[in-house]
Amino acid sequence: MILLNPGPVNVSERVRQALSRPDICHRESEFADLLRGIRQKLLKAFVPGAESEYAAIILTGSGTAAVESAVLSSIPHGKRILVVNNGVYGERISNIVGLHRLGVSEFKLEWGTRPDPEKLRVALRQHPEVHAVAMVHHETTTGLINPVKEIADVVDGQNRVFILDSVSGLAGEPLNIAGSHIYMVAGTAGKCIQGFPGVSFVLVRRGFMERMKGYPKRSWYLHLTHYFDEEGREAIPFTPAVQLYYAFDEALNELLEEGVANRIQRYAKAAALIRRRMSALGIKPVLPPELQSNTVTSYYLPTGLAYQTLHDRLKEQGYVIYAGQGQLEGKIFRVANMGALAPQQIEEFLQAFERVLESAAVRT
Repeated sequence: MILLNPGPVNVSERVRQALSRPDICHRESEFADLLRGIRQKLLKAFVPGAESEYAAIILTGSGTAAVESAVLSSIPHGKRILVVNNGVYGERISNIVGLHRLGVSEFKLEWGTRPDPEKLRVALRQHPEVHAVAMVHHETTTGLINPVKEIADVVDGQNRVFILDSVSGLAGEPLNIAGSHIYMVAGTAGKCIQGFPGVSFVLVRRGFMERMKGYPKRSWYLHLTHYFDEEGREAIPFTPAVQLYYAFDEALNELLEEGVANRIQRYAKAAALIRRRMSALGIKPVLPPELQSNTVTSYYLPTGLAYQTLHDRLKEQGYVIYAGQGQLEGKIFRVANMGALAPQQIEEFLQAFERVLESAAVRT
């Protein structure tokens, strides 16, 4: 099955075969070696030249686990967090914060609208109790890319901590973590890194990690300093999904061999192909080109074609697309091109899509 949803993604045979490596105990030296290699590869891939300034904290859990751990671990007593919310995943961060009553009024926008850095600057000046700002990098609700550098500059200029949910962004979009003074970046194996879901991570500035040791523990499993305290022993405080770590390690090997910039370019080319063909078919995108990501494109459903019909007819041919969420459910569909997909597979999907339109006698 060809997965054209924004995670989980198709993986290479090489990554899949890594699951069958020998069973090991996570308290033995073999796992310590595996974990050390994963940490080093993450830093090499995403903070090249600044590896000594960041720690890579590895978690067994989905990308949401990494985001929740970053948010809950980063707020000292008496301080608050401000969330940039312009999609489902910004809303999810707000819900995480809301459970612990750690937030202020959201910096909320219409879905598909980028935040204005100057308005954020004003909001931060009005809320001195805000210690951190959290934002989603790639809001897959619509396929929107938020302006990370511009927002990071404002947050840093106001002496606040910037937390970035780049679960769907890392290895798919350009991101200068160290150069933008981003304190914490949450990511996952099962999207643009092309591993399996179930392993996630947070890249954290080491100086900030030391400060977090004095912050309240709002979760036992997800408090990041538990993992950092174990870092020197190359261990994890809780039982990890060892086989998934093998596959994650192999996916990172593939990423470094391909090169992060080359992978981003590969995704951009695939997205461009999809967009050209959809435009020729008269399928209308939700976002203008300048706001679109390299890996997800959202489209309005053609008149007279229900999402479930489109989905089911494509799945019969071996392709899985994604529905709209929330207020966009039943109005749009999404096509992702992240994962180990060859150009020929993208081309064959587009041919299948065209066949579905013809068989449904849809007029665009």
